[in-house]
Amino acid sequence: MITDECINCDVCEPECPNDAISMGSEIYVIDPAKCTECVGHFDVPQCREVCPVDCIPVNADHIEGKEQLLLKYSALMKLKEKTV
Repeated sequence: MITDECINCDVCEPECPNDAISMGSEIYVIDPAKCTECVGHFDVPQCREVCPVDCIPVNADHIEGKEQLLLKYSALMKLKEKTV
């Protein structure tokens, strides 16, 4: 999730390998259905790495284990292959 401390600096959106980050009504938002916390792509979430104000904590409403995130990653990659 992205908190209201977001300054709309635009650095997180292009870093997301799953296109899970987009501009919301006032600040950027993360689609939990697309977010794998970069599992399958990187060792650490890239959005958190680049955020200059540290406004991207883990969302307590969407806690997922590595196995769940890997399954989501696999499903997203299959969908991506179909659209290419």
